[in-house]
Amino acid sequence: MSEHRRKPPQPQGGGRAAARRGQSGSSSGRRAAPRGATGSLADSYGTSSQESGSYGPGGEERSYGSRAEARRASQRSTGGGGRRRGAEPGRGSRRGAPTGRGRASDAGKKRFIDYPRAGKYGVARWVPSWRLAAGLFIGFIGSLVAVAGIGYAVVAVPDPAQTATAQNNVFYWSDGSQMVATGGETNRQIVKLAQIPKAMQHAVVSQENKTFYTDNGIDPKGIARAVFNMARGANTQGGSTITQQYVKNARLDDQSQTVSRKFKEIFISIKVGTTVSKDDIMAGYLNSAYYGRNAYGIQAAARAYFDKDAEDLNPGECAFLAAMLKGATYYDPAGAISIDPTATPDANKRRATRQMQDTLDKMLEYNYLSPTDRARYTTLPPVKNPRSNTRLSGQTGYLVDLAKAYLINNTKITANDLQQGGYSIYTTFDKKKVQELQQAVDKVRKANIKPDKRPDTDTHVQFGGASVDPATGAIRACYGGEDATKHFTNNCDSTGAQVGSTFKTFVLAAAMKWGVRDPDLGESQAQDERTVASPKSLYSGKNDLKIKNYDGSIWKNEKGKEWNQENDGKQSYGSPPQYQIDLREAMRESVNSAFVQLGMDVGLDKVKEAALDAGLLENSLTGTNYPSFSIGISDPSAIRMAGAYATFAASGNQNTPYSVEKVTSEKGVDFVHKKKTKEAFTPNVANNVTDVLKTVVEKGTGTNARLPGRDVAGKTGTTDGNKSAWFVGYTPQLSTAITMFRYDDDESNKSRTFLEMYGTGGQEKIHGASFPSEIWHDYMEEALKGQKSMDFPAPEPIGEVVNDVPSPTPTPTPTQSESASPTPTPTPSESFPSPTPTASETCRFEWQCTDAGGTNNGGTDGGVSPTPTATSTDTNGGNTNGNGNGGLFGGSPG
Repeated sequence: MSEHRRKPPQPQGGGRAAARRGQSGSSSGRRAAPRGATGSLADSYGTSSQESGSYGPGGEERSYGSRAEARRASQRSTGGGGRRRGAEPGRGSRRGAPTGRGRASDAGKKRFIDYPRAGKYGVARWVPSWRLAAGLFIGFIGSLVAVAGIGYAVVAVPDPAQTATAQNNVFYWSDGSQMVATGGETNRQIVKLAQIPKAMQHAVVSQENKTFYTDNGIDPKGIARAVFNMARGANTQGGSTITQQYVKNARLDDQSQTVSRKFKEIFISIKVGTTVSKDDIMAGYLNSAYYGRNAYGIQAAARAYFDKDAEDLNPGECAFLAAMLKGATYYDPAGAISIDPTATPDANKRRATRQMQDTLDKMLEYNYLSPTDRARYTTLPPVKNPRSNTRLSGQTGYLVDLAKAYLINNTKITANDLQQGGYSIYTTFDKKKVQELQQAVDKVRKANIKPDKRPDTDTHVQFGGASVDPATGAIRACYGGEDATKHFTNNCDSTGAQVGSTFKTFVLAAAMKWGVRDPDLGESQAQDERTVASPKSLYSGKNDLKIKNYDGSIWKNEKGKEWNQENDGKQSYGSPPQYQIDLREAMRESVNSAFVQLGMDVGLDKVKEAALDAGLLENSLTGTNYPSFSIGISDPSAIRMAGAYATFAASGNQNTPYSVEKVTSEKGVDFVHKKKTKEAFTPNVANNVTDVLKTVVEKGTGTNARLPGRDVAGKTGTTDGNKSAWFVGYTPQLSTAITMFRYDDDESNKSRTFLEMYGTGGQEKIHGASFPSEIWHDYMEEALKGQKSMDFPAPEPIGEVVNDVPSPTPTPTPTQSESASPTPTPTPSESFPSPTPTASETCRFEWQCTDAGGTNNGGTDGGVSPTPTATSTDTNGGNTNGNGNGGLFGGSPG
């Protein structure tokens, strides 16, 4: 490099920069002294090897020939051996490490917890050392031990004498007076372990906790499962060990499903497992467990199911009661359809049998039972009537069941909550009306039903009834049977009895709301362009009428068979050859053929919609694939029928029937009913339907229901095989449905079918116009006594006269099959079934299977009567749902 381009030498010792550089070169090691700092030209280019020492001539510290040499010399002087600049004193790390001064400070003072870790960089700074991790783990375990110790010390062992002290639930009439107080305390008694059969102890050990006699009282897997379920918002599962279940039963004062409660139960279970003997735990568990039927404890359960003391139970009965511990709602052979429609008697029997046999098999496996003893118990033991509380006799038990079912299905109050009690339940039931309805039924029963005199026709006769306030939907009265402690199927709720011609009201309402379809239009266009029907619309009243689709084509089933609709007594109405009558006359005489054809013209989907709008439940209705849907092969409950007719009484305003106004407890107000009214039909549609139904009572099949001085509207109904009969009617203030049927509910009868009523009560045939309308009249006369007479609103003219021009089509000539028979009823091979059950609609209750087929004959009031096929074993022909949801509380908010 040329000399003139070199920087001139800096003066020695001059300026702050020179001093800083000199200090840096001698002490910090950051930078070597510049070449030529000694003033020698040779020094500017380098020195000999002899001159490369630390000191130059005269003992002065000499500069180094390169930065590397200066850095190494600096490291030697400070004792550092690192090669990275980050390790040089006074120089920061390239990656942001602490400065040399900070590092010196850290080295001089150690932290108690070295975190983030000193001397580490990047991710390594945040990874705990093994010492720190071990210390944290030991601290955590120590904390758990301390918490467990404190928890173990503070919890108390349950006292069996104070276990399961469920409180009363107090039910009140609509006027606020007390109806009944009923709860767990009425059916509980503690017995000693010596009074509990070994078979019962072995049954619960075999089924619930086979390691009971060797475990420490808790099941870690069960605990983890319960905590996990709570964390994800699911229902917690009960304690897996008998000890845990005993602790859970003993803490009925706190049944909340929370993590804190679960942990408290764990501590109690541990303490019980270590301080209480296994025998005492077993006795406490069996004396506190809930077995259903309001029975707490083994002694109460033995009495409730078998009417014997616990010490007299045999192994089969013990295995049966062990099954009840799984949840009596689904195992009690009596069923619990008011709580869950799937808990039918037959379904519960199957579940209980399965569970009982499984328990016995395990008892055999664990050597608690000999093969000989095991072989003795292959079927369910006979059980007693589910109601033993005499306070629930008469109608009270049915009313309590309705109120409980309403709360369980429509509020946050659960069945378990009601078992624990403590609620004041204010019902809608009118004490006076309930008594008057029972008296009206008893009067007819006593005067006409003589089972001793006519055992073949007058046994198993049942009545049911319900009364609803049209303005609110409040259920004012129910008749569920002779006595809730003797007959435990609630006849005012779901029974499975077809409603017959009382269903024609919904066909008429559909024709007035939507109208009939134009036969000249295609299906999609005809749905939109309709003609609203007037009560003066004309339809054929001809017996054995060949039913057509709305477009005039002959209706045929899936097998290509036609449908000929019969009237009751094979009678034709209207003048030949067309036999046309108007809809008012057809309703008055309950003419099947006219309403079946009207239903086809309107569309069975619209008929169903009208029934639903009025307040019936969809799962109580059969399918709409067959013309007979219009004449009542469905089976709603008496409550729902009364509620649906109440919609017309209220000029089209629908209020869902309900049975509880409010519920209170020590926590305050738990529930208050809120009225929800919807317009199902316009006032004019509803008032025109009412006006036609007035004709039925004034001069038709319902004349027995006339109340002098009062407006009454109603409809009779009779079904095939004379297996049920109805009258449903209303005034502006009250709507009431009465049903009558023969139904063998004997537990020993495996077929459990509806029975015919030919000859019942000394009458050739039971009609809706006979005993049901008589009961309705007697009850309503007393129930309305003292209330001001009210008239129905006068209807405005509605719709057009459909079929006002007689059809030129001549009367059909008899077919070959018709001429071959003296009656127009099809031969068995031509028998047309009512809606064929699907796989899920085989039975309403599983003991009530049906094959409702055939031409519809009807009762004297024109009721539906599907003739059974040759292979039918039960011809009730009703709703074939297997879920039993036709009642008031079939899983729908009410």
